[in-house]
Amino acid sequence: MGLMTVKDGTQIYYKDWGTGRPLVFHHGWPLCSDDWDAQLMFFLERGFRVIAHDRRGHGRSTQTATGNEMNTYAADVDELAAKLDLKEAVHIGHSTGGGEVARYVARAKPGRVAKAVLISAVPPVMVQSDTNPGGTPIAVFDNIREQTKNHRSQFYKDLSLPFYGYNRPGAEAAQGVRDNWWRQGMIGGIKAQYDCIAAFSETDFTEDLKQIEVPTLVMHGEDDQIVPFANAGPLSAKLLKQATTRFYPGFPHGMPTTHAAQINADLLEFIQA
Repeated sequence: MGLMTVKDGTQIYYKDWGTGRPLVFHHGWPLCSDDWDAQLMFFLERGFRVIAHDRRGHGRSTQTATGNEMNTYAADVDELAAKLDLKEAVHIGHSTGGGEVARYVARAKPGRVAKAVLISAVPPVMVQSDTNPGGTPIAVFDNIREQTKNHRSQFYKDLSLPFYGYNRPGAEAAQGVRDNWWRQGMIGGIKAQYDCIAAFSETDFTEDLKQIEVPTLVMHGEDDQIVPFANAGPLSAKLLKQATTRFYPGFPHGMPTTHAAQINADLLEFIQA
Protein backbone atom coordinates (compact mmCIF):
# COMPACT_ATOMS: atom_id res chain seq x y z
CA MET A 1 0.00 0.00 0.00
CA GLY A 2 0.98 3.64 -0.28
CA LEU A 3 -0.13 7.16 0.50
CA MET A 4 0.38 10.12 -1.78
CA THR A 5 -0.38 13.76 -1.06
CA VAL A 6 -2.04 15.68 -3.88
CA LYS A 7 -1.91 19.41 -4.52
CA ASP A 8 -4.51 20.48 -1.95
CA GLY A 9 -2.93 18.36 0.81
CA THR A 10 -5.36 15.45 0.56
CA GLN A 11 -3.79 12.05 1.13
CA ILE A 12 -4.83 9.36 -1.34
CA TYR A 13 -4.46 5.74 -0.26
CA TYR A 14 -3.58 3.26 -2.99
CA LYS A 15 -2.54 -0.35 -3.57
CA ASP A 16 0.14 -1.09 -6.15
CA TRP A 17 0.91 -4.79 -6.51
CA GLY A 18 2.94 -6.75 -9.03
CA THR A 19 4.72 -5.86 -12.22
CA GLY A 20 3.75 -6.16 -15.85
CA ARG A 21 1.05 -4.23 -17.67
CA PRO A 22 -0.70 -1.78 -15.33
CA LEU A 23 -4.42 -2.07 -14.65
CA VAL A 24 -5.99 0.74 -12.62
CA PHE A 25 -9.27 0.08 -10.80
CA HIS A 26 -11.71 2.86 -9.82
CA HIS A 27 -14.35 1.96 -7.23
CA GLY A 28 -18.00 2.91 -6.82
CA TRP A 29 -19.87 4.93 -4.19
CA PRO A 30 -19.61 4.82 -1.18
CA LEU A 31 -16.98 2.08 -1.27
CA CYS A 32 -13.20 1.85 -1.51
CA SER A 33 -10.48 -0.08 -3.34
CA ASP A 34 -11.32 -3.21 -1.32
CA ASP A 35 -14.38 -3.65 -3.54
CA TRP A 36 -12.01 -4.87 -6.27
CA ASP A 37 -10.62 -7.82 -4.27
CA ALA A 38 -11.86 -10.44 -6.75
CA GLN A 39 -10.30 -8.58 -9.69
CA LEU A 40 -7.03 -7.62 -7.99
CA MET A 41 -6.27 -11.23 -7.07
CA PHE A 42 -7.32 -12.60 -10.47
CA PHE A 43 -5.15 -10.25 -12.50
CA LEU A 44 -2.21 -10.25 -10.08
CA GLU A 45 -2.02 -14.03 -10.42
CA ARG A 46 -1.88 -13.61 -14.21
CA GLY A 47 1.14 -11.34 -14.21
CA PHE A 48 -0.44 -7.91 -14.31
CA ARG A 49 0.41 -4.91 -12.17
CA VAL A 50 -2.80 -4.00 -10.32
CA ILE A 51 -3.44 -0.57 -8.85
CA ALA A 52 -6.50 0.58 -6.91
CA HIS A 53 -6.97 3.77 -4.91
CA ASP A 54 -9.49 5.01 -2.37
CA ARG A 55 -11.16 8.08 -3.84
CA ARG A 56 -10.74 11.20 -1.71
CA GLY A 57 -13.15 11.09 1.21
CA HIS A 58 -13.60 7.34 0.84
CA GLY A 59 -11.90 4.38 2.48
CA ARG A 60 -8.51 5.25 3.98
CA SER A 61 -7.96 8.48 2.08
CA THR A 62 -8.43 11.86 3.77
CA GLN A 63 -12.05 12.51 4.77
CA THR A 64 -12.28 15.65 2.69
CA ALA A 65 -14.84 18.43 3.03
CA THR A 66 -13.87 19.91 -0.36
CA GLY A 67 -13.03 18.67 -3.83
CA ASN A 68 -15.69 15.97 -3.84
CA GLU A 69 -16.61 16.32 -7.51
CA MET A 70 -15.54 14.75 -10.78
CA ASN A 71 -12.96 17.28 -11.93
CA THR A 72 -11.00 16.91 -8.70
CA TYR A 73 -11.43 13.11 -8.68
CA ALA A 74 -9.92 12.99 -12.17
CA ALA A 75 -7.13 15.39 -11.16
CA ASP A 76 -6.26 13.12 -8.22
CA VAL A 77 -6.00 10.16 -10.62
CA ASP A 78 -3.80 12.23 -12.91
CA GLU A 79 -1.42 12.92 -10.02
CA LEU A 80 -1.40 9.23 -9.07
CA ALA A 81 -0.65 8.20 -12.66
CA ALA A 82 2.24 10.68 -12.74
CA LYS A 83 3.63 9.53 -9.40
CA LEU A 84 3.57 5.88 -10.49
CA ASP A 85 4.68 6.80 -14.04
CA LEU A 86 1.90 4.73 -15.56
CA LYS A 87 2.15 4.15 -19.31
CA GLU A 88 -0.29 2.34 -21.59
CA ALA A 89 -2.49 1.52 -18.59
CA VAL A 90 -5.98 0.06 -18.71
CA HIS A 91 -8.38 2.06 -16.51
CA ILE A 92 -11.36 0.10 -15.20
CA GLY A 93 -14.22 1.86 -13.40
CA HIS A 94 -17.30 0.52 -11.67
CA SER A 95 -20.37 2.71 -11.13
CA THR A 96 -19.14 6.14 -9.91
CA GLY A 97 -15.66 4.93 -10.77
CA GLY A 98 -16.82 4.63 -14.37
CA GLY A 99 -17.56 8.32 -14.37
CA GLU A 100 -14.14 8.99 -12.92
CA VAL A 101 -12.58 6.89 -15.68
CA ALA A 102 -14.49 8.74 -18.39
CA ARG A 103 -13.45 12.15 -17.06
CA TYR A 104 -9.80 11.12 -16.54
CA VAL A 105 -9.29 9.22 -19.80
CA ALA A 106 -10.81 12.03 -21.86
CA ARG A 107 -8.15 14.38 -20.44
CA ALA A 108 -5.20 12.02 -19.92
CA LYS A 109 -1.76 12.87 -21.25
CA PRO A 110 -0.73 10.99 -24.40
CA GLY A 111 0.72 7.57 -23.66
CA ARG A 112 -0.84 7.19 -20.22
CA VAL A 113 -3.91 5.17 -21.25
CA ALA A 114 -4.22 2.25 -23.68
CA LYS A 115 -7.77 1.10 -22.98
CA ALA A 116 -10.73 1.87 -20.73
CA VAL A 117 -13.54 -0.18 -19.20
CA LEU A 118 -16.88 1.09 -17.87
CA ILE A 119 -18.69 -1.41 -15.63
CA SER A 120 -22.24 -0.67 -14.41
CA ALA A 121 -21.12 2.91 -14.90
CA VAL A 122 -22.99 6.16 -14.32
CA PRO A 123 -22.27 7.83 -17.71
CA PRO A 124 -23.60 9.43 -19.80
CA VAL A 125 -25.71 11.13 -17.06
CA MET A 126 -28.04 9.65 -14.46
CA VAL A 127 -30.46 12.40 -13.43
CA GLN A 128 -33.64 13.00 -15.38
CA SER A 129 -34.00 16.29 -17.24
CA ASP A 130 -35.62 17.74 -20.36
CA THR A 131 -32.62 16.55 -22.37
CA ASN A 132 -32.43 13.21 -20.51
CA PRO A 133 -36.07 12.13 -20.12
CA GLY A 134 -35.14 8.50 -19.46
CA GLY A 135 -33.03 9.39 -16.43
CA THR A 136 -33.70 8.85 -12.75
CA PRO A 137 -35.84 11.59 -11.10
CA ILE A 138 -33.93 14.01 -8.85
CA ALA A 139 -36.23 13.02 -5.97
CA VAL A 140 -34.51 9.61 -5.87
CA PHE A 141 -31.13 11.24 -5.33
CA ASP A 142 -32.57 13.70 -2.83
CA ASN A 143 -33.75 10.70 -0.82
CA ILE A 144 -30.28 9.12 -1.04
CA ARG A 145 -28.88 12.40 0.32
CA GLU A 146 -31.37 12.50 3.17
CA GLN A 147 -30.74 8.88 4.13
CA THR A 148 -26.96 9.27 3.92
CA LYS A 149 -27.02 12.41 6.03
CA ASN A 150 -29.38 11.18 8.74
CA HIS A 151 -29.44 7.34 8.69
CA ARG A 152 -26.19 6.38 7.01
CA SER A 153 -25.44 3.10 8.77
CA GLN A 154 -28.91 1.59 8.36
CA PHE A 155 -29.26 2.96 4.84
CA TYR A 156 -26.01 1.33 3.77
CA LYS A 157 -27.13 -1.99 5.23
CA ASP A 158 -30.40 -1.77 3.33
CA LEU A 159 -28.88 -0.55 0.06
CA SER A 160 -26.63 -3.60 -0.23
CA LEU A 161 -29.70 -5.69 -1.08
CA PRO A 162 -30.60 -4.09 -4.45
CA PHE A 163 -26.90 -3.36 -5.12
CA TYR A 164 -26.24 -7.09 -5.44
CA GLY A 165 -29.70 -8.13 -6.59
CA TYR A 166 -30.29 -9.97 -3.34
CA ASN A 167 -33.84 -8.62 -3.19
CA ARG A 168 -34.86 -10.58 -6.29
CA PRO A 169 -37.04 -13.70 -5.94
CA GLY A 170 -34.92 -16.77 -5.38
CA ALA A 171 -31.70 -14.83 -4.76
CA GLU A 172 -29.44 -16.16 -2.02
CA ALA A 173 -27.98 -13.21 -0.14
CA ALA A 174 -24.38 -13.62 1.01
CA GLN A 175 -24.21 -11.95 4.42
CA GLY A 176 -20.45 -11.57 4.23
CA VAL A 177 -20.74 -9.63 0.97
CA ARG A 178 -23.37 -7.35 2.52
CA ASP A 179 -21.27 -6.84 5.65
CA ASN A 180 -18.23 -5.97 3.56
CA TRP A 181 -20.23 -3.40 1.57
CA TRP A 182 -21.39 -1.77 4.81
CA ARG A 183 -17.85 -1.86 6.24
CA GLN A 184 -16.40 -0.09 3.22
CA GLY A 185 -19.09 2.55 3.27
CA MET A 186 -18.76 3.30 6.95
CA ILE A 187 -14.98 3.82 6.93
CA GLY A 188 -15.40 6.72 4.52
CA GLY A 189 -16.32 10.28 5.43
CA ILE A 190 -19.98 11.24 5.51
CA LYS A 191 -19.40 14.73 4.03
CA ALA A 192 -17.47 13.41 1.05
CA GLN A 193 -19.98 10.63 0.47
CA TYR A 194 -22.87 13.11 0.70
CA ASP A 195 -21.22 15.41 -1.84
CA CYS A 196 -20.43 12.51 -4.13
CA ILE A 197 -24.13 11.83 -4.66
CA ALA A 198 -24.35 14.97 -6.80
CA ALA A 199 -21.08 14.02 -8.52
CA PHE A 200 -22.31 10.62 -9.67
CA SER A 201 -25.91 11.57 -10.41
CA GLU A 202 -25.72 15.05 -11.94
CA THR A 203 -22.41 15.10 -13.82
CA ASP A 204 -22.89 14.93 -17.59
CA PHE A 205 -20.16 12.80 -19.19
CA THR A 206 -21.43 13.12 -22.76
CA GLU A 207 -18.52 15.23 -23.99
CA ASP A 208 -15.99 13.10 -22.09
CA LEU A 209 -17.23 9.97 -23.85
CA LYS A 210 -17.05 11.67 -27.24
CA GLN A 211 -13.43 12.69 -26.60
CA ILE A 212 -12.14 9.24 -25.61
CA GLU A 213 -9.92 7.89 -28.37
CA VAL A 214 -8.87 4.54 -26.90
CA PRO A 215 -10.78 1.24 -27.20
CA THR A 216 -13.40 1.08 -24.45
CA LEU A 217 -15.34 -1.89 -23.12
CA VAL A 218 -18.83 -1.12 -21.79
CA MET A 219 -20.18 -3.81 -19.42
CA HIS A 220 -23.62 -3.54 -17.82
CA GLY A 221 -26.09 -5.84 -16.14
CA GLU A 222 -29.59 -5.63 -17.55
CA ASP A 223 -31.11 -6.01 -14.06
CA ASP A 224 -29.10 -3.15 -12.57
CA GLN A 225 -31.30 -1.52 -9.91
CA ILE A 226 -28.77 1.22 -9.03
CA VAL A 227 -27.71 2.54 -12.46
CA PRO A 228 -30.60 1.46 -14.72
CA PHE A 229 -29.34 -0.28 -17.84
CA ALA A 230 -31.36 1.43 -20.58
CA ASN A 231 -30.16 4.94 -19.71
CA ALA A 232 -26.52 4.01 -19.14
CA GLY A 233 -24.45 1.32 -20.90
CA PRO A 234 -26.12 1.36 -24.34
CA LEU A 235 -26.14 5.17 -24.48
CA SER A 236 -22.47 5.39 -23.48
CA ALA A 237 -21.52 2.89 -26.17
CA LYS A 238 -23.16 5.02 -28.84
CA LEU A 239 -21.07 8.05 -27.83
CA LEU A 240 -17.70 6.29 -27.80
CA LYS A 241 -15.45 6.14 -30.85
CA GLN A 242 -14.23 2.58 -30.21
CA ALA A 243 -16.80 0.75 -28.10
CA THR A 244 -17.09 -2.95 -27.36
CA THR A 245 -20.14 -4.02 -25.36
CA ARG A 246 -20.93 -6.86 -22.98
CA PHE A 247 -24.46 -6.72 -21.63
CA TYR A 248 -25.68 -9.38 -19.19
CA PRO A 249 -29.34 -10.39 -18.78
CA GLY A 250 -30.25 -10.70 -15.09
CA PHE A 251 -26.94 -9.42 -13.71
CA PRO A 252 -27.09 -6.83 -10.88
CA HIS A 253 -25.17 -3.62 -10.29
CA GLY A 254 -22.56 -5.34 -8.14
CA MET A 255 -21.77 -7.99 -10.77
CA PRO A 256 -17.95 -7.74 -10.38
CA THR A 257 -18.56 -9.43 -7.01
CA THR A 258 -21.62 -11.61 -7.62
CA HIS A 259 -20.45 -12.79 -11.06
CA ALA A 260 -16.70 -12.32 -10.71
CA ALA A 261 -15.74 -15.33 -12.85
CA GLN A 262 -17.68 -14.08 -15.87
CA ILE A 263 -16.65 -10.45 -15.47
CA ASN A 264 -12.97 -11.33 -14.98
CA ALA A 265 -12.92 -13.60 -18.03
CA ASP A 266 -14.49 -10.91 -20.24
CA LEU A 267 -12.13 -8.26 -18.88
CA LEU A 268 -9.11 -10.47 -19.59
CA GLU A 269 -10.28 -11.13 -23.15
CA PHE A 270 -10.67 -7.38 -23.82
CA ILE A 271 -7.34 -6.45 -22.21
CA GLN A 272 -5.44 -9.08 -24.20
CA ALA A 273 -7.21 -8.42 -27.52
